[in-house]
Amino acid sequence: MRRTTAILLLSLTCVIALAQNSQKEAFQKDSLIVIEKNPAKGFLNDYILFIPKGTHLNKKTFLLVEPNNTGKLSDSTEIHRRHAISLASVSSVGNNISTELKIPLLVPIFPRPKSKPLTYTHALDRDVMLEKSAELKRLDLQLLAMINDSKSVLKTLKIEVEDKIFMSGFSASATFTNRFSFLHPNKIQALAIGGFNGELMFPQNEFNGVKLNYPIGTNDFEKLFHQKFDFQNYKSIPQFIYMGELDDNDAVQFDDAYSKKERKIINDNIGATVQKRYLECQKNYLKSNIKATFKTFENVGHWTTANMNLEVIKFFLGQMNKK
Repeated sequence: MRRTTAILLLSLTCVIALAQNSQKEAFQKDSLIVIEKNPAKGFLNDYILFIPKGTHLNKKTFLLVEPNNTGKLSDSTEIHRRHAISLASVSSVGNNISTELKIPLLVPIFPRPKSKPLTYTHALDRDVMLEKSAELKRLDLQLLAMINDSKSVLKTLKIEVEDKIFMSGFSASATFTNRFSFLHPNKIQALAIGGFNGELMFPQNEFNGVKLNYPIGTNDFEKLFHQKFDFQNYKSIPQFIYMGELDDNDAVQFDDAYSKKERKIINDNIGATVQKRYLECQKNYLKSNIKATFKTFENVGHWTTANMNLEVIKFFLGQMNKK
């Protein structure tokens, strides 16, 4: 798949001026805008909008969202910003989807602070959902606020997007996407996730007689989020879920991703290895009538390939054609 090589990094004011003065039917260059945090609108972190060359103006399309994943801890906001910009404009499945389908891409710049090593923000783990600090509190709601804000920004740029979004993620951002979809299933048109340690949230309160609290299952969902899990909306989301057959990247075994109690529940009941877990999750989702398509890629580990990207792009293209 084509990678973006020349990015027009512009201020929002500049991009709006270009769009308003343009008589063209589509964006003429790949453009990347960093939108500053706006506490009054509900988001206390910056986010990125990537608009690929060829995005149609005055024609309804979809907004794609891919959570950021720096891949390491840092108290430097600039490090997370650089990684998010790279994800949005060069190195991600999301960028491939965006550039090939000519749809805008939103990437949040959420921190993953070294000073709070167990708060795995980029995976939306339990510690994040219990976080009280303004910057890290309810990142799912902050992302919703960014999405709402981006729709206004895009409208100013003559780009109309559907109410529901596409979501994509790989590795930690896949885990974030999986958990976000449980929280806000009515906001998502379709999603694609890969490389997620073989571990997906279960749409139930218990398994093998063991209570499954967030982020393993929904047992304490209502208590934690003050809302009921909307299973009917969730199971209707078209999902493309993929893994490499050699992927053994196992975040489950590390304290930043799961607590000791969570780890024991997963290892004892769902699977002690990535691939065993992946098979059990497939059985669970299919038995629950979740609208998911699973695909395993041969000779692939914890990385993405052009073939993977193509399959994900074809999946989202199919969803666009159904609209």
